[in-house]
Amino acid sequence: MSGMERLQRMFAGAGGALGHPPPDSPTLDSSEQVYISSLALLKMLKHGRAGVPMEVMGLMLGEFVDEYTVRVVDVFAMPQSGTGVSVEAVDHVFQTNMLDMLKQTGRPEMVVGWYHSHPGFGCWLSGVDINTQQVISFTLNFILIGGACEL
Repeated sequence: MSGMERLQRMFAGAGGALGHPPPDSPTLDSSEQVYISSLALLKMLKHGRAGVPMEVMGLMLGEFVDEYTVRVVDVFAMPQSGTGVSVEAVDHVFQTNMLDMLKQTGRPEMVVGWYHSHPGFGCWLSGVDINTQQVISFTLNFILIGGACEL
C-alpha cells in the first residue's frame, strides 16, 4: 500500500466527533513506526531553518524494514522554486543524479519519503502536498512522514 493510500484510508475512516471513530466501533491498527536518525533530523531542521521564509523540500533515505516500519537514516535537500505557501514538484534530474551518486559510493539506502517546511503556517497538508505525494507514490513506494511542519 502506498503512503498516499495510507493517508487516504486514515482520513476516510476518521468519522465521528473531531475525527475520532465512534467509541463502539473497532479500530484497526494500521499505524507505522518511523525511526529517524539524529543525523537525518538535524539535517531536516537545519535545511528548514535555512530556507525561512521560503518553503524547502528534501528526500529521506533509509529502508522499509517491514510493512509497518520505516527507518530514515539520512536526507538530502532538493532544489525547487518555492513561494511562501507552496513548493513545486520534485526536480527529477537532480533526484536521478543524487541516486546515481549514492550507488557510486556504495550506499545501500533507498529513498523512502520526503519532507518539506511550512514556515509560519503550522502543520497541515496542502493540496500541493497531497498532489506531490500522489505523483511520487505513483512512481515509487514513497511515504510522507510528518507532513509539512512549522519550524
